[in-house]
Amino acid sequence: MIKDIKFNDKGLIPAVIQDEKRKEVLTLCYMNKEALQKTMDEGKVYVFRRSRNALMLKGGSSGHIQIVKSIYIDCEGNSILIKVEQKTAACHAGYFTCYYRAISKDGSVKIVDEMVFNPKEVYK
Repeated sequence: MIKDIKFNDKGLIPAVIQDEKRKEVLTLCYMNKEALQKTMDEGKVYVFRRSRNALMLKGGSSGHIQIVKSIYIDCEGNSILIKVEQKTAACHAGYFTCYYRAISKDGSVKIVDEMVFNPKEVYK
């Protein structure tokens, strides 16, 4: 395990996932040591799902996995950036990135991207 990584008091570190080709941020997730080690060993992104208190392969249900291209650590060692090749889409709502909505100055939210897949067909 990388000695410079500073996991928080719950044993987690935030991981920004970015599409290598399109340069878009896909999502922010959390990893524990096991998730990070499996990610490095297998070359696919694993995350720690706080809501389920469980390790999971990103895209394991949908098949929309993330192939690791490179991993970076920030200057303080308390977050990581993983550049990936995204298969189909990263967002369970059907969009390529989880950041498909923009907030305007008046506080309203607008969808600024197009759906890549229908979640009702993928998550049956």
